[in-house]
Amino acid sequence: MPDPVLECLDVQKNYGGLRPLRLKALTVPRGASIALSGLDAGAAEIFVNLVTGASLPDQGTIRVFGQLTSEIDDSDAWLAALDRFGILSDRAVLLDELTVAQNLAMTFTLAIDPIDAATRARVRALAEGAGLDAAALDGGTSSLDDLGRARVRLARATALDPALLVAEHPSASLPTAAVPAFAEDLRRVIAERELTAVIVTADTTFASRVARDVFGVRPVDGTLVKASTGFLARLMGRQP
Repeated sequence: MPDPVLECLDVQKNYGGLRPLRLKALTVPRGASIALSGLDAGAAEIFVNLVTGASLPDQGTIRVFGQLTSEIDDSDAWLAALDRFGILSDRAVLLDELTVAQNLAMTFTLAIDPIDAATRARVRALAEGAGLDAAALDGGTSSLDDLGRARVRLARATALDPALLVAEHPSASLPTAAVPAFAEDLRRVIAERELTAVIVTADTTFASRVARDVFGVRPVDGTLVKASTGFLARLMGRQP
């Protein structure tokens, strides 16, 4: 088995929800793409913070890239470790007063007016990879629909060639009709870049389109259940 990129063992974190976030045992090998169902918006945010080392669990251990997050003991080391993550989240701010190209270029440089030719080429490749039309690059970000904005966030999340992509309810803000297209975008990006990916989502159909393995997280004890999409929905109480 490939070396684990992420390991969570007996993790518990209180965050003001109905229950603490609990993860009994989660191991993500290098090159795996998994989806987790059963974490609401608050728990998903806490999960991202725990995985990136922005916060520490109240109980248990988290090991990322072979290192315990509790051993990252200064801000410089944490910032260096953070460079290895790609975070796909609606919480990622897009600057509507800038063009799409400028929003993407900011990942690499603050010199965005004008964007130099080399950066422009990188931006174009990112946009195309995430499903964005090249014609949209010089348009205002504010003019994009929800699918377009999701694609910009996907492009930014993968811009620095992350070792681990963590997606936080990536389809939650999309209209139903746009979800299959974005699922295909995300699945393709993960496959083409050979990313290790963890996708937190309440949409089990989206999860099955994007990830190789789908797990439900039992809220009472944090154990993982790998099963069919229909069974996961029943486990989470979303259908009779």
